Amino acid sequence: MNWLEGINFTTSLVVLIILAIPISIGIFLYFFDRSQKQHAILRNYPILGRVRYIFEKAGPEVRQYLFNDDNSGKPFSREEYLHMVMPGKYLNSIIGFGSKRDYQEPGHYIRNAMFTKQNEEMRVDNDNLLKTMRYEVETDNLFSRKEHREEVTTLPWLLPEEDAIVLGPNCEHPFVVRSLLGQSGMSYGALGDHAITALSKGIGMAQGAWMNTGEGGVSDHHLVGGADIIAQIGSGLFGFRTEDGQFDIDKVKEKANIPQVKAFEIKLAQGAKMRGGHVEGEKVTEEIAAIRNVKPYTSINSPNRFKQFHDYPTLFSFIEDIRHAGGIPVGIKIVIGGKQDAEELASYMAETGMGPDFISLDGAEGGSGATYQDLADSVGLPLRSSLILLDDALRKFEVRDQVKIIASGKIITPDKAAIALALGADLIQVARGFMISVGCIMAERCHTNTCPAGVATTDQSLQRALVVEEKKFRVTNYILTMREGLFRVAAAAGLDSPTKFERHHVIYKDEQGKVHSVE
Repeated sequence: MNWLEGINFTTSLVVLIILAIPISIGIFLYFFDRSQKQHAILRNYPILGRVRYIFEKAGPEVRQYLFNDDNSGKPFSREEYLHMVMPGKYLNSIIGFGSKRDYQEPGHYIRNAMFTKQNEEMRVDNDNLLKTMRYEVETDNLFSRKEHREEVTTLPWLLPEEDAIVLGPNCEHPFVVRSLLGQSGMSYGALGDHAITALSKGIGMAQGAWMNTGEGGVSDHHLVGGADIIAQIGSGLFGFRTEDGQFDIDKVKEKANIPQVKAFEIKLAQGAKMRGGHVEGEKVTEEIAAIRNVKPYTSINSPNRFKQFHDYPTLFSFIEDIRHAGGIPVGIKIVIGGKQDAEELASYMAETGMGPDFISLDGAEGGSGATYQDLADSVGLPLRSSLILLDDALRKFEVRDQVKIIASGKIITPDKAAIALALGADLIQVARGFMISVGCIMAERCHTNTCPAGVATTDQSLQRALVVEEKKFRVTNYILTMREGLFRVAAAAGLDSPTKFERHHVIYKDEQGKVHSVE
């Protein structure tokens, strides 16, 4: 055999080996699938069944990028997703040509004024300029995109001191808020330390806003950026419990002594789940376990409700204990199920003169890192309906001036925030808008610890995708764009401040095109 024949022989052998491997695997899978008893399709059609499952597995991603139009897709459409990504990355929310909203569908609209407000007429504090980073696109072609990041100076869009929203004015240390927007509850454990750190730093740089710890307790990652903190207390009492799971009032005093902690929030429920939270064991690192005072790498299921109270008298007593111990405002996070619920709460506040300093009202459309489909789809009312019910009840029993309402539930753009303010909210909280700002791609793996963007995971190898020093600016930019947009929408409605939105500024158009007042 000469050298040429040797090469041909070697090449043929390599090809045969390469072909033999997938053929062998295919034969093995064929006979394995034919004999297994779990999957009916694979048992009868091993090859076609495998192809079917591949398409089924890749289906969500294929639909998202190839088949869904800009306004289909859930829980957020591609259009809504971009409305969160673009402001964070480019500090800009300008679009071209026109809206993609389907105007044939029923929905809420903001009444524009015949004579709008000028920028110089707005009641806004833009005195102290902020520095941030944004991207500028150089070229954008089919196969290449070139952009660079640059430092810019921008306006903060804060409420002036005289218009500030005050939580707990009668508390020893009231919480004075000059940003109409803050971050809703997202706990360390549901999100990784990179995400929490980026959020803390970004919110801190934006000034005036706040971050809610979620029910996982206060961590150093929440505090690192200097942001104001609302410390949430969930039914699992994480961060506020003894080793045997009992409520520890000394932990309240300890957290209240942290200068950044401005208020406590008792979480009764949230939009996606009328029960306590759930975290998979693989997410519960030793650090997270120490913060929550639980066992590491053990799945956590909070009780459906607090053991410390079971009705309004015991709830209000619990609120008083925490307020007395901490000296700072205490609120409750709830979901409204109907008019009766709202009126019972307001009635008891009027009867006793007691109650929360603020109510975080979550809509059924709110999200969660882990919940059950039945709870997420059908339990509790959507935000816009429940806002009206709660605001009406508090006014009916003449206690509206005693409590502030913080609204949350898919409020991701300034116009949606303006509608919530008009329907009764005093402040706005956002969760998923902030998640997307730090890199979330809506892979819907939050509960699995395999988030590909490194956001909803404690796996360090996955978290390396989330670069804190880059994402923190996107958080800042998202807040600034939202706040600026609120003032812009207010000006279009003839108002000099978004704090002056009322129900008559919003109308509802039904499927027949008829217009209805929401007053």
